[in-house]
Amino acid sequence: MICPVCQFDNFAGDDLCDNCGADLREADTPEAATGFQGRLLGAHLDELGAPEPEVVDADVDVAEAIERMHRDGIDCLLVTDGGRLVGIFTDRDALIKLAGHGPEHRPISELMTRDPVVLRHDDPIAVAIHKMAVGGFRHVPIVDGGRPIAVVSARDVFRHIATRLG
Repeated sequence: MICPVCQFDNFAGDDLCDNCGADLREADTPEAATGFQGRLLGAHLDELGAPEPEVVDADVDVAEAIERMHRDGIDCLLVTDGGRLVGIFTDRDALIKLAGHGPEHRPISELMTRDPVVLRHDDPIAVAIHKMAVGGFRHVPIVDGGRPIAVVSARDVFRHIATRLG
């Protein structure tokens, strides 16, 4: 990640620039891609019809969140604080972080994945595929001004491609 202040090339995911100490947490917000063309993968994420996200507050009890996921058949919850995205909690998080321990009564913010990779609604589908492939993600939140507006899943992307290829 290139520091916007000193142009130093930092490791992806760093919160602070190793060279000048600048805050990089907002520097990795996706920018609209302008160079990718194509009817299949160049379409904007809006065309996927990604569903509105399932959202919980950061202080919700993790046992309650898991019960909701199980009851409603939800794969992931976006975690917010004051309406702004602060994390994501997936079925994979529940399995890996709680396996053999049971869902202790504690806030979901202790177990969520903080500062998740995000997309913007006008990003091309190719950007979503790239971020999912590189990060090994099945769900990526779509944000507008830091507020979650949708969540795109690998299933949404595959369905779109299969429909277009006929």
